[in-house]
Formats: sequence, C-alpha cells, structure tokens
Amino acid sequence: MSIFNEYKNYFESVFNKAIKTQEENIIKGAKLIKEAVKNDGRFYIFGTGHSHMIAEELFNRAGGLALVTAMLPTELMLHERFNKSTVIERIEGLGRAYLDLYDVNDKDVLMVVSNSGRNPVPIDISIEARKRGIKIIVMTNLNHSKEVNSRHSSNKKLYELSDVVIDNCGEKGDAGFNIANSNIKTGPTSSSIGCFLAQSLITVTLDMLVKEGIEPPVFKSSNLDKADEYNEKLIEKYLK
Repeated sequence: MSIFNEYKNYFESVFNKAIKTQEENIIKGAKLIKEAVKNDGRFYIFGTGHSHMIAEELFNRAGGLALVTAMLPTELMLHERFNKSTVIERIEGLGRAYLDLYDVNDKDVLMVVSNSGRNPVPIDISIEARKRGIKIIVMTNLNHSKEVNSRHSSNKKLYELSDVVIDNCGEKGDAGFNIANSNIKTGPTSSSIGCFLAQSLITVTLDMLVKEGIEPPVFKSSNLDKADEYNEKLIEKYLK
C-alpha cells in the first residue's frame, strides 16, 4: 500500500470517528447560535496558533453566516514571527481584554478553539466569558486534553469551561500518523476535521433558522455575478 493510501486510511479513521460521535454536540451548539441570532446576538470564534484557522474558515465567506465574527488578534496568529503565538497564548490575564476589544456580551455565543485546551489565554477568555453570562462552545481534542495538565492557575482545562464540547477526535499531539521505520509522527488532523465540524455547525444552525421561518443573512461567493452588491449590504449591516 502506498504511503498516500496509508495516510488516507488513517485520516478516514479519525474523520469517521468525529462523524459518528459529534452530531449531537453539533446540534447542541447550533441551538445556542440559533437563539443568539434570534436575540440579535452574534457568533464569535477565537483560537490561537493554528486554531485561529477555524475562525477564519467561517468568517466572511461564501455560504457563511454574516453574524460570525472571527476574533483574530495578530499577536496570537502565526504570520508575524515563529513561535510568537505559542509564547503569548501562555500569558494569563488576557481574556478580559479580548472580550472587551471585540465587545462580546451575553446575547452572543463564543466558540473557543484549542486542540490541547491547556494554555492560559483560551482558558482565561472562557473563564471571563462565563462570568459575563456568555454561552461557550469549545472545540478541542479530548484525547489530548484529558492526558495533560492545565497551564492556567485555575487548573482548569478548556473542555471543563464550556456549555458544549465539540471533539475533533484527533490523536494526542495532533500529528498521529507514523512514518514507517522511523520515529516521525506527522499528518495532523485538527485543522481539516475542525473546519468540517465548524462548517457543519453553521449548516445545522442555518437549517434550524429556516425551519423556524427566519431567513438568516448568508454571504454569496464574490466571484458570482451581482454578488458584490448583495454582499456589500450584509457587510454594511453586520461587519462595519
């Protein structure tokens, strides 16, 4: 068997586990977002390091809910300096500042994404959000998170601070595919499977809203004719 097919089989095993186990959690999360939309709230998504890609996946794109706001502080992303986000996400006490900067309130739903669920900033923002009465969806890797210690002074891990936990079902350390005849682990799955689960969350939410007679604001591809004018109205209303 080729290495491509070996990795395909590995990926499919993780993906299939997520499909079989996470539907109920997706539905629970979608119900929270639906209620936020009905109450003029928004859906905020926060992640550090590679986890920020889940926020970008749902933000301002074709088929996307216009009420999604990606929280993307540049110091917690990867493009400015190697390892910068790793250092900063371990600084405790930033949660209040990020919630204030993005004006998240108790009408909103916040999804916090962290594969390990152990670092201070994602935990800190979740603790502060709970104090403010904000509903929290967590996307994490329970296999990993349950086997490591928290780096936050509360000794809490992210999954312990949520209303709904969505498990990406990955291996501990994320890179779980072994290259034969070596000690190399590669092929991380958290981003690709996380994006699927996140898009599932939006799809289920939109379906719920439509079934209740509510037409949610959804972007069209800007590469379709006449889509720019349509999208600009949504941007003007929801993103400015």
